[in-house]
Amino acid sequence: MSLFANTQKPPLAERMRPLSLADFVGQDHLLGEGKIVRQAIESDQLVSMILWGPPGVGKTTLARIIARESSSEFHAISAVTSGVAELRKIIKAATENRFLGRRTILFIDEIHRFNKAQQDALLHSVEDGTILLIGATTENPSFEVISALQSRCRVYKLESLQDEHLNRLVQRAIDTDAELGKLNIRLRDDARALLIKLSGGDARNLLTALDLASQLAQPDVNGERVIDRPLIEEAMQRRTLLYDKKGEYHYDTISAFIKSVRGSDPDAAIYWLARMLESGEDAKFIARRLIILASEDIGNADPHALLLATAAFDAVNVIGMPEGRIVLAQATTYLASAPKSNAAYLAIDDAMQTVRDEMPGDVPLHLRNAPTRLMKEMQYGAGYKYPHDFGGFAEQDYFPPEAKKRVFYRPTENGIEARIRERLLKLWPKRKR
Repeated sequence: MSLFANTQKPPLAERMRPLSLADFVGQDHLLGEGKIVRQAIESDQLVSMILWGPPGVGKTTLARIIARESSSEFHAISAVTSGVAELRKIIKAATENRFLGRRTILFIDEIHRFNKAQQDALLHSVEDGTILLIGATTENPSFEVISALQSRCRVYKLESLQDEHLNRLVQRAIDTDAELGKLNIRLRDDARALLIKLSGGDARNLLTALDLASQLAQPDVNGERVIDRPLIEEAMQRRTLLYDKKGEYHYDTISAFIKSVRGSDPDAAIYWLARMLESGEDAKFIARRLIILASEDIGNADPHALLLATAAFDAVNVIGMPEGRIVLAQATTYLASAPKSNAAYLAIDDAMQTVRDEMPGDVPLHLRNAPTRLMKEMQYGAGYKYPHDFGGFAEQDYFPPEAKKRVFYRPTENGIEARIRERLLKLWPKRKR
């Protein structure tokens, strides 16, 4: 026996990895009775697929179960460490297997990290069935997987595990894992609740923390290791928020934030702001989005919103974090509470579309600039009514002669914009609302 034999046990998450569909927890929308992926496995009508979902929800486990249930040869690689050369070796072996009537499943973890050339190398073998591809990704395949490969695969969205799923995993580990059984642990109810809460729907995170807490727990006089809340807090340190500043959850979270501000819910907006800041999001990125929102969604209903948002960006840029969170909170709550109007946003989009669709007319003579005598002799600026000579307003045509006069800006009745609307109708009585 070697003196250097590896006696280290696999981590709890690996020891508890399910080997069959019967033991798989969660993803009932795909694996419940009569659901699409379960039917495909049970009827052996498998197709190449991309499993898209957050970490720790069973993507790798499901791929292994599919290989086991279908009696297929299984190859697993990571897109981080593998390249085209390794792909070619696997495809060559798969070609030989196919000749012998045996299916080959290629599982690629983090498939979104393959570049276009690497993804292209898979196309022919996936299309002709030489390999059955199962890709796993935490990123939206629409952005990270080339369209040709997407068209050859079914995309299945896996969801974060619910509390009931996580509770079942905890209890199963305590009841069936031999290593935990040796420790004689007892998990208090409040510690269990905290463990589930802090895991963030991630089974790997959950079981890793339980494993560490079990090792940290000291036996009492009865030989029992009690896991309480402080021990769970020690094991987890802090919740690892599901957030990737360049990926799907980044865009989902900023979307939730912006929609909460637009929806005039300052409490929800502050919640999503906290989520982003706790996850390390760039404070200036958030501030820039607030500037856009101040014009797009508030506009002239409260012109101060743009001033405040711009000032918030400048302040965050100067003072940085963590104090910048206070500035962002002030700007967020003000913008969320302000009256809303997207009239200016709609006006510019409508006007730009009109400019694209119609022939541009010449600038009318009375609106042209006349800085020289020659231009004046050519009647540039002739007939222009200077509004201040008429008390601040002079009715005249400001559109090109060839362009149909139309209304682009339609003020709402919200906030200050209601007064703007009233004034414009007074100045231009024929103006459509």
